[in-house]
Amino acid sequence: MHSQVVVLGGGPGGYAAAFMAADLGLEVAIVEADPRLGGTCLLRGCIPSKALLHVAKVISESREMHEWGVDFQEPKLNVDAMRARKEKVIDTLTGGLAELVKRRKVKRIHARGVFVDSQTLQLEGGNPETYESERITFDHCILATGSVPAMPPMFNIGSDRVMDSTGALNLVDIPKSLLVIGGGYIGLEMGTVYAEIGSEVSVVEMTTGLLPGADRDLVKPLAKRLSQTMTAIHLNTKVTALRDAGDHVDVDIEGPEGDDSGVSGTHQFERVLVAVGRRPVSKGFGLENTKVELDKRGFAKVDNQQRTTDERIFAIGDIAGEPMLAHKASYEGKVAAEVLAGHAAANDAHAIPAVVFTDPEIAWAGLTADQAKAEGRTVKIVQYPWQASGRAIAIGRTDGLTKWLIDPETDRLLGCGIVGSGAGELIAEAVVAIEMGCKVHDLTESIHPHPTLSETLAFAGEVYLGTATEVYRPKR
Repeated sequence: MHSQVVVLGGGPGGYAAAFMAADLGLEVAIVEADPRLGGTCLLRGCIPSKALLHVAKVISESREMHEWGVDFQEPKLNVDAMRARKEKVIDTLTGGLAELVKRRKVKRIHARGVFVDSQTLQLEGGNPETYESERITFDHCILATGSVPAMPPMFNIGSDRVMDSTGALNLVDIPKSLLVIGGGYIGLEMGTVYAEIGSEVSVVEMTTGLLPGADRDLVKPLAKRLSQTMTAIHLNTKVTALRDAGDHVDVDIEGPEGDDSGVSGTHQFERVLVAVGRRPVSKGFGLENTKVELDKRGFAKVDNQQRTTDERIFAIGDIAGEPMLAHKASYEGKVAAEVLAGHAAANDAHAIPAVVFTDPEIAWAGLTADQAKAEGRTVKIVQYPWQASGRAIAIGRTDGLTKWLIDPETDRLLGCGIVGSGAGELIAEAVVAIEMGCKVHDLTESIHPHPTLSETLAFAGEVYLGTATEVYRPKR
């Protein structure tokens, strides 16, 4: 078997690359070990987690309606029905991808692909009916192998009660108590789900704050809300050992030095979620038989056209470096496909948005305050508090904040951060503004609909100009 282009991996980056390459007239085969396309995002990540987060949000909002004089009975949860609905969402999307594969005449190979050399993949397992021979050769290959949850050996004790994010999404039951190891976005999103459906959730984070690396101004409102919805949040704290005790897990926890809160010691939890990050899938499938070079973290080295150090192989998505996000993978997949089709394409994204789908949501794009400080760049940072937003007050969500990082010499918009209800939807406007090189006046002179939360993006710009209607600044 031979194909002009072989895409190894069927996630958001892989199928985006395959579909684009096919649309541009190339002969394409996609090799994926899972029976369904979609990758981690669709099958075990972004999509199922957001489906469950929707359930959590509805439960939370129903409780908050008490302030409006509307009271609901306590929700009755049918875990089997929740799980079935989640799977229906996944099946709908994977079914759509399968149909698109057929319509675009992309050859779908259900098998594990292992590199024999820089132009050959050995096909193993899966469904042999989807491939005519055990090897496929190619002119070019696009690596789209993604990433998997990191599981430190000390936590890998062989117990079903110790889960990674995939296990947590399976929703086997609703444990009375859940310990989340890691205060990053995966741990907090899944912790939010379990807390709202009835578990007593505790979070342990080694660093001084939740969401390490995120803007502290954005994290503060989230941390405040989580302190009310979760049983406990322990910072500067680490887990030193896990032991399966049958109907629970014994967890040895070490708190900060000098801490007398009682967190240090052995605690019992029905389940433990290990959410300490993800690692790229770059080993175990013969990359050493090619000229592809990896960095010390296991990412493939690529240029701005997604070319690796092997002229025959491109790399996109999680295996091609941070940030490990589905939309970044899709973008890179399209770049790689266009390059293979002879187009003058390159990865020149300046504002890759990141979203944490907690409640409130956090989103940012472009330059961050920490990056500006590290690079020695002079920026003006302005903020618009949602306490001044009519829409935020109307829906009872004044815990939000919109901020811009602006070049004080040119007034160009460099970065944006939002915390609040729907931040993940709002950040898209900021992405367009930053990518287009907009200045503050471009933003503020574009009429935003009232009353909406989207106004806060323009209003934050008006804070910079000193023209914000709802924010009074005395003249000096």
